[in-house]
Amino acid sequence: MSTLTLTLRQGAQPVGRMSLAGVLPAKLAGLSEDEISKLPIRVGAGHFALGDFFSVKGTPGDTLVIAGGTHNLDEVGAGLSAGVIVVDGDIGGYGARRMSAGHLEIKGCTGPYLASRLSGGLVTVSGSAGDNVGGIQAGEKFGMTGGVVVVEGDIGTRAGDRMRRGTIVARGKFGDHAGSRMMGGTLWSEAGFGKEPGPLLRRGTLIGPSVEKFLPTFVEGGSHDLVVLGLLSRHVQDALGDLAPKALPRVVHKYSGDMATIGKGEILLFD
Repeated sequence: MSTLTLTLRQGAQPVGRMSLAGVLPAKLAGLSEDEISKLPIRVGAGHFALGDFFSVKGTPGDTLVIAGGTHNLDEVGAGLSAGVIVVDGDIGGYGARRMSAGHLEIKGCTGPYLASRLSGGLVTVSGSAGDNVGGIQAGEKFGMTGGVVVVEGDIGTRAGDRMRRGTIVARGKFGDHAGSRMMGGTLWSEAGFGKEPGPLLRRGTLIGPSVEKFLPTFVEGGSHDLVVLGLLSRHVQDALGDLAPKALPRVVHKYSGDMATIGKGEILLFD
């Protein structure tokens, strides 16, 4: 398996935002190092060559490595439909936006709107993620519609906004208003949720050990012995292997809502 490495040049950190949209394994395949260096990228309000900021080494193929990641790098992995992108460091906003397949691995933290409009594939983050993971931009109908996001740290506010399908896992805590306007899918936390998760939640499931503060429009449903949770745990274990969260107990405490809308969503709390 061939690998191409883009290394951020020392002293060449962008002053403004840099977009790496279109810098994808499939689009670089068949190009020489010189041709890749001349590819245009947007930095701030201007356009520059990729080689102005990155040294290019290796053979383009299934795997692209970005060495020296920084919070200025936006849209990393946007539109990814095949292959693997590994970022050694942080990235900015809109990583994996409209991604449909493949694997984006971030060995650092991310800015806002990670996996916005994600429809497939796997996104893994070794640090924490910003606000609106799996969410939408203004004017869009649906957020995340498939795929899996696994974040080792915490996730910011409004994760899963208008999410329809897919799974977002946090080893840490989800921020306030997680699952806002959610219409399907699963948010799974190993450390709990912040304030008022699930505003205008229509369908979908939020799973975790605790909620900092409930909305008054959620109804307590008591304890439930749910066989389906064992099946869900095994399915996630098979799909994610070592990345999977700890297996769920069968008995959970259920809250239904948001009753301000159709109220077919649920928050499941375990000990």
